[in-house]
Amino acid sequence: MKWTDSRDIAIALAEKFPDRDPARVNFVDLRDWVLGLEGFDDDPRRSGEKILEAIQAMWIEEADSGGS
Repeated sequence: MKWTDSRDIAIALAEKFPDRDPARVNFVDLRDWVLGLEGFDDDPRRSGEKILEAIQAMWIEEADSGGS
């Protein structure tokens, strides 16, 4: 996965952290969690606020839809 794979990342985060409210996750933790995901292989320096916002938005959408 790369930083631009926001939906895939969001699904992986939802599976790894099912009890977390994605709307309450700060970007420092979010970035660290993405970097720790199995299958994530991108340059840590390529992350930024816009990318993290997109991932968080996808995670919230995923949580709201119940993972469908």
